Amino acid sequence: MTALSPHLRQATPVVAARGEGVHLYGEDGRRYLDFTAGIGVTSTGHCHPKVVAAAQEQVGTLIHGQYTTVMHQPLRRLVDKLGEVLPAGLDSLFFTNSGSEAVEAALRLARQATGRPNVIVCHGGFHGRTVAAASMTTSGTRFRSGFSPLMSGVVVTPFPTAFRYGWDEETATRFALKELDYTLQTISSPADTAAIIVEPVLGEGGYVPANRAFMEGLRERADRHGFLLILDEVQTGVGRTGRFWGHDHFGVTPDILVTAKGLASGFPLSGIAASEELMTKAWPGSQGGTYGANAVACAAACATLDVVRDEKLVENAEAMGKRLRHGLEAVADRTPGIGDVRGLGLMLATEFVTEDGSPDPETAARVQRAAVDEGLLLLLCGAWNQVVRMIPALVIDETGVDEGLQAWANAVEAGTSGAAGR
Repeated sequence: MTALSPHLRQATPVVAARGEGVHLYGEDGRRYLDFTAGIGVTSTGHCHPKVVAAAQEQVGTLIHGQYTTVMHQPLRRLVDKLGEVLPAGLDSLFFTNSGSEAVEAALRLARQATGRPNVIVCHGGFHGRTVAAASMTTSGTRFRSGFSPLMSGVVVTPFPTAFRYGWDEETATRFALKELDYTLQTISSPADTAAIIVEPVLGEGGYVPANRAFMEGLRERADRHGFLLILDEVQTGVGRTGRFWGHDHFGVTPDILVTAKGLASGFPLSGIAASEELMTKAWPGSQGGTYGANAVACAAACATLDVVRDEKLVENAEAMGKRLRHGLEAVADRTPGIGDVRGLGLMLATEFVTEDGSPDPETAARVQRAAVDEGLLLLLCGAWNQVVRMIPALVIDETGVDEGLQAWANAVEAGTSGAAGR
């Protein structure tokens, strides 16, 4: 008998039959509060009626209009709609299917536009699983081990992860920027550096937000040395952090913006945005692909952007994120094994530590499993999988947040009750 690869292990035992809003329903009929959103993908919730209607209508008209062969209206509409929310000056778009592909497209553009070979990445970043994207990923060895040699020309610099260093944010930021300057002086000279790529909030690296001083420092150095600033907004974009783009918290504008995940509410779609001047520096034939800008995915993305705007989901993410964080901090205050609560908007995480402050993946895993018993679906992240993350759909309301917090409190109690005896 054929079967899925044994390494495709599900984070929960749930066999999903259907989804609606912030809930998934198992084949056994049980309802689960989904705080995974398909790893931040179902931004408008499961099967939002307007997204479903747009996709259904498009399926009956044109499913695949290969966009380097023919043009189609869903793609034209999507370009116009993204123009309403993209940073000023980022007026040229290239679409593909996954976050990894979009990251590689951004890297290719940066290298071709600058004529420089190297890319600087931040320690703890996740940018994908394809060879180039994995070469730029430093959030965990599981994403990059076992298929060396990886792509050359990747240089790693610190991210201001204050909790891990045991410093305050200002100290961590000053250290990270000084180390970047040292890197540019000792490993990758500015003349060899095409770009620096960074997530506004580290994703797989533990849900660690950047800050204004750090991002402004990256922007200043990119401008001074003539390399590009690429912001990987695959997980932080489309309202997830309580701003439309994660970098909106920090007052900087990238040269290249990468988007995916929540853009199409579950349909495969990703892309990069840059200025037309920069995009024209891509070499002829370097941008393309069979399934990029699929007509159904584009129609779903158009509907997604309409829902995000009309239902004020960015504002809702900010408000519900504050409510959720307040509850998470209350649980942390009474739980010695919780070292940190952090994040932005509806992209929040809790880090578990041992008595000596070391990462505690065992307790995090117990809590995550206990949450399933409480009807709450969660995911792990962090270098040791010691962090439990929460990324509910942006349509969540106060009732959903409060229900999730009660389930979380019960799961933490259940998952930490045996920790003292270890």
